[in-house]
Amino acid sequence: MRYKITLSYSGKNYSGWQVQPNDKTVQSVLEYVLSTVLRADIQVVGAGRTDAGVHAKKMTAHFDSPVEIADLAQFKHHLNSFLPHDIAIQDVSAAKDDFHARFDAAKRTYEYHLTQQKNPFLNDFVCYFPQKLDFEKMNIAAKILLDYQDFTSFCKLHTDAKTNDCTIFRADWQLRGEVWVFTISANRFLRNMVRAIVGTLLLVGENKISTDDFRQIIEAKDRAKAGSSAPAEGLFLVDVEY
Repeated sequence: MRYKITLSYSGKNYSGWQVQPNDKTVQSVLEYVLSTVLRADIQVVGAGRTDAGVHAKKMTAHFDSPVEIADLAQFKHHLNSFLPHDIAIQDVSAAKDDFHARFDAAKRTYEYHLTQQKNPFLNDFVCYFPQKLDFEKMNIAAKILLDYQDFTSFCKLHTDAKTNDCTIFRADWQLRGEVWVFTISANRFLRNMVRAIVGTLLLVGENKISTDDFRQIIEAKDRAKAGSSAPAEGLFLVDVEY
């Protein structure tokens, strides 16, 4: 039987979501716990592949169980008791046999958290960026993203992606308390795409490049033209919609 699972995690202590040889990842830890509880070799498919140090407030995944899970609430409790403190299961539910956490996802939303005030209690979850920024100009540039579909300029090189086309539904900065939050929603994301976009928007905010320059960077379809990737600790996967 197939089951849908939603979870949250801090990416600080992990080399990303996807299983990697000799590295601790969220997927490998989750598969180990599921296999232990179900006493079978369980493989998990996630909605996406967050990079090392990136967090998730809501990751969706699916797995197949050789036996029916009678009490899903109790099963969720068992999983959380075995999992480390930085991974938490939010929900486990029965899914259709053809449900696919990755391919069925229609929209994914990420947030990038940035603060300009030094705060030790925000370490590991917010990017500290003390330089002066023009967020109004950054929002003008962010809206330009909605005019395009090919985001090769913000894609990590030499990936297995068949296309660099994405449909972006939303991209904007908003102030929440002392934290600036960049929210971006799209049907899919490329490797390192959000952090590359944020890093380039920071150049706009510092007045190192103009909004027209930002448009030209997108049109260049060249990763070398864009800015450096923003630090991983500020990035969160916050929702996956089906």
